Amino acid sequence: MTMTRTDAAIDVERIRSAFPALAGPMAFMENAGGSQVPRVVADAIRDFMLREYVQLGAPYELSSQATQTVADAHEFINRFMNGEDRGTVILGPSCTSLSMMLADCYARALPGDAEIIVMESGHEANVGPWDRLADRGFTVKIWTCDPQTGQSHLDDLKALLSEKTAIVACVHVSNLLGDIEDVPAITALAHEVGARVVVDGVAYAPHRAIDVAAWDVDWYIYSTYKVYGPHMAALFGKHDAIDELTGPHHFFIPKQEIPYKFEANGVSYEGCAGLLALQDYLRFVIGDTGAGPIDRSGIEGAFDILTNLEMQTQGRLVAYLQSRNDIRIIGPTHAEESRVSTISFVHTSKSSREIAESVCRHGIGIRHGHMYAYRLCERLGLAAGDGVVRVSLVHYNSPGEVDRLIAALDDTLDSDRSDVQESR
Repeated sequence: MTMTRTDAAIDVERIRSAFPALAGPMAFMENAGGSQVPRVVADAIRDFMLREYVQLGAPYELSSQATQTVADAHEFINRFMNGEDRGTVILGPSCTSLSMMLADCYARALPGDAEIIVMESGHEANVGPWDRLADRGFTVKIWTCDPQTGQSHLDDLKALLSEKTAIVACVHVSNLLGDIEDVPAITALAHEVGARVVVDGVAYAPHRAIDVAAWDVDWYIYSTYKVYGPHMAALFGKHDAIDELTGPHHFFIPKQEIPYKFEANGVSYEGCAGLLALQDYLRFVIGDTGAGPIDRSGIEGAFDILTNLEMQTQGRLVAYLQSRNDIRIIGPTHAEESRVSTISFVHTSKSSREIAESVCRHGIGIRHGHMYAYRLCERLGLAAGDGVVRVSLVHYNSPGEVDRLIAALDDTLDSDRSDVQESR
């Protein structure tokens, strides 16, 4: 099915009408922690639980329907990541659990002298599981970042690579900095020495279309609940990368039974129904009234629109922050397409906690802290306990909401008094 766009599809108010939560007074600007879900996704989860909530694989019709829903969800997410004919999608409860599972699988498969490189600026979910393999005898090298900018330089990666490098675990977008890393270049360097590349795409996926085929990555992981879906995670693996490993499921589950061998925790059936319904939202975005599976061009077309909407609000907020001499943006200080709308900053005198709590009292949801990029905060000289103020916008945030945020920040930052007491 070929998808087409309409002028109506780029109207942010039309987009917002698909999300019941956005009709309330709260302005959701903590989307990097979890996005809102469109009505079609919530309805699909409810309907599945009321009509098809049965175990898979049984010979009766209702079980066959549920089994097909779960299979279709895997197929759709593989297409969503552009991994069809290249690999398989493994579903799980969170990126942390899937990353731990993957690291454990490699620990049982790699030779004892294997080396692992981990990007320091990542979320702990894609740093800690690999770093802990040092306790099991492997050499773990940290690809450090610039202490001033947080940037990770390719020359530093080249210096770490060797013929013993087995894994390079990197982040596509820092969930604190918002900058888009050059994943194709990282992958090419790693593949030159025969290493596998594991990419944390959690902070990238809500903003741009995932394309594992174009990037040639071996593994790519993201949180579906941060991309307008249920609280789950998805891990793409190339066929040959998966074949090197044995999944953690019970010994009597055949190694070749993929992805089930890697889904020992069990997949959320109702969550799969919600994932599948995300297709309907993407069709809505591009103004398509059809039904059935959405094709890759439809997915890419929808994300083109989402990106265009996001760029408007991103530019508005970055311009405001740049206009203040008491604010330091942590990460890229521009609003170009090489960053996403996850924007962090610190103030010259006020704590991040004080700012976030004050803004939240204006009915605007943001947060402060290290955002589980604890090591990055330490590298940047930031107190991890207070961290940064983070505003994370997505396509459904309107210019009017950003104006509300700016007014709340002015009220907070220009005030000489603090209404927030430090906790004891």
